[in-house]
Amino acid sequence: MKVTPVDKWIIDPIQRFINNSTTSGIVLFSSAFLAIILSNSPWSHEFHELWELEFSIGFDGHYINKNLHHWINDGLMAVFFFVVGLELKREIVAGELREPKNAILPIAAAIGGMILPAIIYLFFNPSGSTADGWGIPMATDIAFALGVLYLLGNKVPLSLKIFLTALAIVDDIGAVLVIAFFYTSDINFISLATGGVFMLILIVSNLIGIRNTIYYAVIGIGGLWLAFLMSGVHATIAAVMAAMTIPVNVKIHEKEYIKRIKNLIFKFEEEEPNNNPAVTPNQLHIIQDIRDYSKSALTPLQRLEHRMHPIVAFVIMPIFALSNAGVIFSNDSFSQIVSPVFFGVFVGLLLGKVLGVYGLISILLKFKWVSLPEGMNKIHLLGAGFLAAIGFTMSLFIGGLAFVNKVHIEEAKMGVLFASILASFAGFFIIKYANKIKPI
Repeated sequence: MKVTPVDKWIIDPIQRFINNSTTSGIVLFSSAFLAIILSNSPWSHEFHELWELEFSIGFDGHYINKNLHHWINDGLMAVFFFVVGLELKREIVAGELREPKNAILPIAAAIGGMILPAIIYLFFNPSGSTADGWGIPMATDIAFALGVLYLLGNKVPLSLKIFLTALAIVDDIGAVLVIAFFYTSDINFISLATGGVFMLILIVSNLIGIRNTIYYAVIGIGGLWLAFLMSGVHATIAAVMAAMTIPVNVKIHEKEYIKRIKNLIFKFEEEEPNNNPAVTPNQLHIIQDIRDYSKSALTPLQRLEHRMHPIVAFVIMPIFALSNAGVIFSNDSFSQIVSPVFFGVFVGLLLGKVLGVYGLISILLKFKWVSLPEGMNKIHLLGAGFLAAIGFTMSLFIGGLAFVNKVHIEEAKMGVLFASILASFAGFFIIKYANKIKPI
């Protein structure tokens, strides 16, 4: 295949960058770091005013009017949650959560890593408006956690990567449920019922065999998401629900696909070439058939997840970090880092997650109710507990839902950022040490 200068110097480097397992975490961290720099620069006022710009959508006198910050958190983050929903469904249908035996360990670790941080937070904030932030330290940022893990290279046991991924996915389920049940405003039941009708349409569409992803996008966004946005139930929940309706079956099974592709390749080889860059009409039809069969051999869920993951990782999450991670350091910063909200989030993540994951699993191991996956040792488990304490994206998101007071939001941001940075370094060096120990 001929490699053009554009391929060599632009396309191939970009593809290598995107496909690198650590890249999304690096981009996310860079966006957060840039937000902090801009928030403490001479352009701080303009930077924060940018997110207050008002945007409206609607027609015939009916409009939804929100500022840019809300459109990012309610709109763009709904796409993030949609991809989370796709990952959840894939794991439940065909992944680590499919087999109960494989799912027990990460589910137990995730439950321990959600309950204990919430309890620790409430210890520091037992009452008042600050108590509403108990959900902030419950979350794990899967992009950051896996990004740190992949920095360690091939020496990390595959079982640890699978365990941490499954843990983070179960954690995401918990976070979605927390948002759905505890961080919603007054509910408009007419809009909620309308959303229910669109959800029913999506379910029926799946059952009768509709596989067109554009169809699901139109019904999911134009119907379900919009209805939930107006209902008071957070719109990101609609994204997860819509993802659960995406078909996970194929039109052509593997053996039949192989047979047809081999036949088409044989036909392509038999075609008389025309000795110019353009293929013959018959070759064009054969290539089109190969593309159609390849599309039919993939589930709509996998196609969507594959296409949308780069958009979420390299566009949506960095924009979210840029608009939400800006912490202003001022003369009041010391008072913010000794506040109950800061300590609740910081200790909840850094101590609660580690004790919740490592402590609960250690108890289960002692009673021989579970066993560590092959290749893992208890030091790996401790390192995984620290990586689970990287809360970032989901924690910042829940913080924005939990508080109205901007001071509390800033305190929570500081707790999330400080805990996530320390947890990243601790998890990295603990797992690096654990790789030298003989697995049990």
